[in-house]
Amino acid sequence: MRVIMAGGGTGGHLFPGLAVAREFQRRDQMTKVLFVGTKQGIESRVLPREGFVLETIPVRGLKGRGLRGMAEAAYGIPASLWRSLGILSRFRPDLVVGLGGYSSGPVLVAAKMKRRRAAIMEQNLHPGFTNRILGRVVDRVFTSYDESTTYFPRAKVVVSGNPVRWQSLPAIARDERFTLLVFGGSAGAHRINVSVVEALKTLRDLASGLRVIHQTGEADFAAMKRAYSLLPFETEVMPFIDTMDQAYARADLILCRAGASTVAELTAFGKAAIVVPYPYAAYDHQRANAQALEGRGAAEMLLDRELDGERLARKIRALYQDRGRLEIMGRAARKLGKPQAANRIVDECYALVQK
Repeated sequence: MRVIMAGGGTGGHLFPGLAVAREFQRRDQMTKVLFVGTKQGIESRVLPREGFVLETIPVRGLKGRGLRGMAEAAYGIPASLWRSLGILSRFRPDLVVGLGGYSSGPVLVAAKMKRRRAAIMEQNLHPGFTNRILGRVVDRVFTSYDESTTYFPRAKVVVSGNPVRWQSLPAIARDERFTLLVFGGSAGAHRINVSVVEALKTLRDLASGLRVIHQTGEADFAAMKRAYSLLPFETEVMPFIDTMDQAYARADLILCRAGASTVAELTAFGKAAIVVPYPYAAYDHQRANAQALEGRGAAEMLLDRELDGERLARKIRALYQDRGRLEIMGRAARKLGKPQAANRIVDECYALVQK
């Protein structure tokens, strides 16, 4: 099998694609997987250390770029389509899988022009613009939520769940301290960073029993490191966590955004969370993701505009003191999880190619 994984830009698009790529290779070591993305996306940093080849196209997003930015982006579309056609001619894939994001568009259009089988993965409850358009022309649409089927031709949809990076979490010896894991996505989240420090200032009485692991993002790392040095808590502060599976395994409670990959990981591993949806996500999809968790008792949602140190401290303290509530939330999250999503997608891809 020869497979192109197209798209990326953010961890929310890339990491599910990595999970599927690894499952293809687990099934057959002779499978060739090529990623196609952009130089600006997270894929340019992550894929080389993961051992996958990346080819780039010059496409840029149109949303929120102003007239000059839109003109530059529009100029890149035909160049990206031409380059995508060249990549397909050289690699000769059996299948092209779109991961979402604007960089998947030209590659999938090229795939249909070359009469190759094609599929897309939609991670969010409310699909983005690119996938809404591509869903009309590809052969399969893999969704994370049943509710997403209304946006696509029903005969093409497979509700697979959103693949996660690990089959299971590592076994790690636990101590008695309560571990709070904080992250805001691969680039961090400034508002969460500032608010958690403010919250911890009022939670000093918990310092002997509360440990914090915090992925800050590069931009806030130095400032957050200084801020934590003034607090009495045991902390592990870093711009990016490479061993995120270990961080999940150690966590009792997670404070995070509500991106699709994060939600998939929370549910696959049954982790209680306070989720703060990013308010500027396209179609407000993170709020929909967060509401899906909160509505089923798997998380507590705190809107970005409501986020401050005082409110956050109250939520952290309440859950720190009520371990039974944490267990209930964790079980509710696990009921929503689809840890075999990558297996399901690869099964369907093999069937699609053979068909």
